[in-house]
This record gives sequence, C-alpha cells and structure tokens, in this order.
Amino acid sequence: MIRINDIIDKITDYNPDADLDLIDRAYVFSAKVHDGQVRLSGEPYLSHPLEVAGILADMKLDVVSVAAGLLHDVIEDTHATAEEIEAMFGPEVRHIVSGVTKLSTLPFGSDQAREAENIRKMLLAMADDIRVVLIKLADRMHNMRTLQYHSNPAKQRKIARETLDIYAAIAARLGIFWIKNELENIAFKYILPEQYQYIESMVAKGREEREKYIETVKTYIQRKMDENDLPCEVMGRYKNFYSIHQKMEQQHLEFEEVYDIIAFRIILDTIPQCYEALGLVHALWKPIAKKFKDYIAMPKPNMYQSLHTTVIGPYGERIEIQIRTRDMDQVAKSGIAAHWSYKEGRTEDPKTAQAFAWVQNIVENQANIKDPDEFLENVRIDLFPDDVYVFTPKGEIKSLPKGATPVDFAYAIHSEVGDQCVGAKVNGRMVPLKYELQTGESVAVITQKGHHPSKDWLSFAKTVKARSKIRQWIKTQEKERSLALGQEMCEKAFRKVRLNFNTLAKSPEMEKAVTSFGLKTVEDLIIAIGYGKITPLQLVRKLMPKADEESEHQSLLNKLMGRVRKKKLGSGVVVKGVDDIMVRFGKCCQPVPGDNIVGYITRGFGVTVHRAGCVNARKTNPERLIEVEWDLSARESFPVKIKIRSMDRMGLLADVAATINKAGANIISANTQTGESKMVSSYFTLSVADTEQLDQVLAGLRKIKNVLDVERVS
Repeated sequence: MIRINDIIDKITDYNPDADLDLIDRAYVFSAKVHDGQVRLSGEPYLSHPLEVAGILADMKLDVVSVAAGLLHDVIEDTHATAEEIEAMFGPEVRHIVSGVTKLSTLPFGSDQAREAENIRKMLLAMADDIRVVLIKLADRMHNMRTLQYHSNPAKQRKIARETLDIYAAIAARLGIFWIKNELENIAFKYILPEQYQYIESMVAKGREEREKYIETVKTYIQRKMDENDLPCEVMGRYKNFYSIHQKMEQQHLEFEEVYDIIAFRIILDTIPQCYEALGLVHALWKPIAKKFKDYIAMPKPNMYQSLHTTVIGPYGERIEIQIRTRDMDQVAKSGIAAHWSYKEGRTEDPKTAQAFAWVQNIVENQANIKDPDEFLENVRIDLFPDDVYVFTPKGEIKSLPKGATPVDFAYAIHSEVGDQCVGAKVNGRMVPLKYELQTGESVAVITQKGHHPSKDWLSFAKTVKARSKIRQWIKTQEKERSLALGQEMCEKAFRKVRLNFNTLAKSPEMEKAVTSFGLKTVEDLIIAIGYGKITPLQLVRKLMPKADEESEHQSLLNKLMGRVRKKKLGSGVVVKGVDDIMVRFGKCCQPVPGDNIVGYITRGFGVTVHRAGCVNARKTNPERLIEVEWDLSARESFPVKIKIRSMDRMGLLADVAATINKAGANIISANTQTGESKMVSSYFTLSVADTEQLDQVLAGLRKIKNVLDVERVS
C-alpha cells in the first residue's frame, strides 16, 4: 500500500512550493472518518483514497486535486458532510468532492437509470471543473486493479463493461492514454477472459524473437537519423492486448496476421525535425499509400499530435511509425492533465478549452433526455468519435465523427441550418445527404426555407445533436398526428355507447379518468389513445354510469365489449395497466426471463417485447414504449441464440451437446463453420427457462477444452 509520505515526496519533486499542509489535513481527516472500514481485499479502506491520491500525484496535479482525491469518498461512505468539507478545506475542494460523489443514496428505477444519472452528474461537474473527471478516472483505475476481490463474476463483468464503455473512452478523449490502455486491458481480462489469455500467451510465445526484431528496426532508424545529424530517441513498444483483440475482431484476422503488434516512435526536438525525419523514414522504407496521417497540422480534439506512417520494413513486413516532438510526447502520455498541472492552476488555456469542448456539447445535447438507455447510447456516440475534419466554405475546420454526413455537418453549423437542409456540395459537386464525409473535404449546405427534417435521416445521421434534433421534430409531428387520431377514435367509440366525447372531455369525471391513467391533461390522454398506449374502450369503461341495474348504456357497452377479441397472455409477460392484450417477442434480441425488458406498442399487433438494451428497441419512438415485466408464475421456455468460438478437435460437438443437456436446456438448431487455422464458429439456438439457466449453460461451455469464447448473440 502506498504511504502518505510517498505521495508528499512525489508532489515535492514536481512542485517544491506546494501547500503540503492541505495534503496532511486531508489525510488525517480521511483516516479519521474511514477508521474501521475495510475493503473487499481485507485492507483498511484508507488504502483506496491513498492509492487514488498517488495516481493523481503521478499525473502531477495541483494539491487541491490530490487533497480531493484523499477525500473523494468521505461524503458518500462516512458521516462527513459537504458543509464540513468546505469549512475545513475550502469551497474548491468541496466542489470537486461533490462532483465525484456518486448518487448511491438516491432512489432509481433501475441500475441502468442509476448509471446514467451518475454519468450525467459527472459530465455536468466535468464541464465546470476538469479535475472532477481526473479524480474519477484515478478512482476507477484503483477499483479495476482490485476487481479480483469481487467474488461475483457477473458483478465483475458489469463493472468491466461500464469501464470499457465509459471510463476508458473518457480517458481516450482526454488524451490520457496510459490510463486508457490500463483500463482497457483489465476490463478485457474480465469481459473476455479466454481471448485475453490467448493473446497474452501468443505475445509471450514470440517475445524473445520480437525483442531482437525491435532492436534491429531501432538500429536502422537511429543510423539513418545519425547520418543526417538529426538527434532523436527511437522506441519500440507492444500494443496493448485489447487493441490487438479489436484489430483481430474488426478485420477478421488471426493473431499471426496482425502486423502492428509492435509500433515504433521517433521523438525529436522541433516540428521541422519531425517532417525531416518522416522524409528520411520514407527514403529508408517504402510508405504504404493512404496510411499516412498528419496529426501535427490537424491535431485530434484531445490535443494529440504526431505524424503517423506505415512502411514496408526490412523483411517485407508492415511497420507502424509515429513521429513527434518531446512536448507532443508528454501531451500524448498525459493528455489534458498536462495542461492542468500544479503550474496551470485554474487559468484558462485556449488549447485546453478546445480539447474539452466535447464535454460542453454532451451536456447541451443531453439536457432534456430522460430515458437512461438513450442517454447512455448518446454518451457512447460522443465518446467514440474517430474524427474526420472538414472545411466550411469560409475555411473553418469542423470536427465530426467518422461516417458523418452532410446532415451532421449542417446541424454542427446551426440547428436551423440542419432542419432546412435539402442538399449539399462536397468540393463543389452535389452529393447525396447520406454521403460519408472524408477528412480534408470542403462542404457547402443548400437550405430551403420552410423545409423540415425527414425520418429517413435517422438511418444515416451520426452525431448526437443531429439525431436529437431529428427525433425532436418526429416526436412533435407524431404528437400532432396522434392527437388528431386519438380525438377521432374517442368520438367514434363514445358515439357507439350514445355518449358525447367532447362534452364529457370537460367534465370532472374525465379529470378523474386522466389521473387514474397516471396522466396530467385530457390532451395527454387523447395522445396516448392515438399512440395506442390506451384503448378508447378502457376510457369508456372508466366513464360509463355504474348503476345497480343494467342500463341501456351498459347494454350497449357489453355489446361493444363482446366484439373485442379476448386473449389470455400465457406469454410469461405482464403488461402493466393493460389486460387481455396480444404479446409477442422481438426476434432480433430474443428476451428470456431475467432480462430487463421493455414493451413497444405496435398498431394492430399488440405489444412487442424487447430486451432493454436492444438496438431496435432504442430506435422506437419513446412515446410507444410501455412497461412490461416477467410473469414469474408462468413456466415456459424461450429461444435464445449463442455463439461459440473454439479450436477444432475430435469430440468437441459431443462435449458441447452434453454440457447443454446437463444444464437442462434443449438444442433447437445448430450451425458450425470451420475457418482457417482450425478456428470453429458454432451457432446454437437453445430453449431455456430464464437467464439463470442460460448463464449456467454459458459457464459450462466456457470450461470445455479448446473453447475460446461463448457469448449470447442477437
């Protein structure tokens, strides 16, 4: 465990004038309030804030950040209050600690909602003070380093997935690649342990040979630079395991086919030297077309700068080389933290502000999104941008995510320009609105007054801003259509029982009916009927006179109800607030009991049930979503598809079938494909009772010899 003296020594090394009294007081207070608390590892809880503070000191942050790191858990996990923190350590420390504090004390409908709200709060605090997220990253780093002490594998995978999706991505956007790489590698180890072990063993297998290769290539480069009096430092490094895995998956490669497991870096003093070194490398080895990127002239949003080139090396193999100055190398390692050190304090740095603009964009774009699934999806879109850079007609540079279209460009300029976009010119020629923009292109948007977004744009728009604005327009349009349709449906239904809907709409009984459906206004009720969430018949039932003797009205109502097709669910699902409605399951995601589920009202087809994270469910109009839950009393089986990746061997399929049978599941269909290097991809559709049985099947399959990976697929 790191000691407070080690942290103080680190701070003194990079900031001899630091206010160490603040660190001492924060340490004493943290030790006092955490006294008696123990981590899952068995260590005193104080070890965690000390490790977090140590990571912040490694990042050379100011003493306020390190003190906040020592105190980051005290509001959440002890009796200490925010007011006490401010009184003892000042408003700046309180602000940062409050920003890092989770919302675990507040009630949320689901883990997904809690995660979304934690991240929303963190982003809001980040937009105000960058140090909040630096502490949050240090906190997550230490939690991941001690993840093995969680005894529940499902919990480990959940934490690892959240880390990969959100925190590693934030570290990448901030340019702090050493944190990004470590978080990715640890998360990879828990999410896909078999693939991790496979890559680890393959890298170790040829390490001695690769070490010799690294020295050979470094010698070639160093000799070439020395011959031309260009002082530099040459380094060779292994890519992290997760990067290798991503390349294998995305490009369908075997490990042996991944050429850039090792990357080389040339560090120089000045920018002109970088371009001179690039010319010498290209003179030494032939460059590969379209593999050169100039991030010095056009830096990434996280301030990363380098020249990237890929060449055919001394043995006919591809070599990836990065060329940068020492200052650029420091930023590449520390990212935004390099501009928020003890020297900078809270001074405004234009480069830092520009690099952090994406947080402001996320905050602005997500302000009105209440649905946790949509919020998390949009944050992920913003965190994985792989940018392209295009020019406005006036020569201004706009950064957009890879795959962005003229529609995204139009909304990046202004919401009104996006709404009224009817066409676009790229480099002077007309292109379709779904054209994917490329770096360096000049884009001009053609607008038409009174024009509105099209629903089709959602199929190719990439940016969160564009998608949010398009959805907003569609929602407004559908609301108007549903209001008209709902009005018509109500009038028709009420006429059948000889009632006047428009008269009743203004009555106290209607107000009571609105409240009983959990809505606020009569208009909301009519819209809900137009959407299909509520049927006119349900409303008629609420408003019909309740006489002891059957009236003429009741008789007519009974006749009307007699025409309604009654169907007992028998589907294993209960639709909240609605009886006798047809239910079917989405074939895209095949939900089974234990999955978080949502229902989507389909006109004429009742309710379609999807898994909560299903892409198709997220694409649906939020107004058509309805609450559903599993009927735990039902005893049915459900189809689910799984994929098994393995190395071929005798008896493999027999072992797989036996394992599935042992878990009590049934095989509905099976399909296997054997590729190169005896790699087998097997797809099974199984019949299972719930996720618990499915997890039992997957766990059993992972233990089979030569099985590399097992996953549920949609």
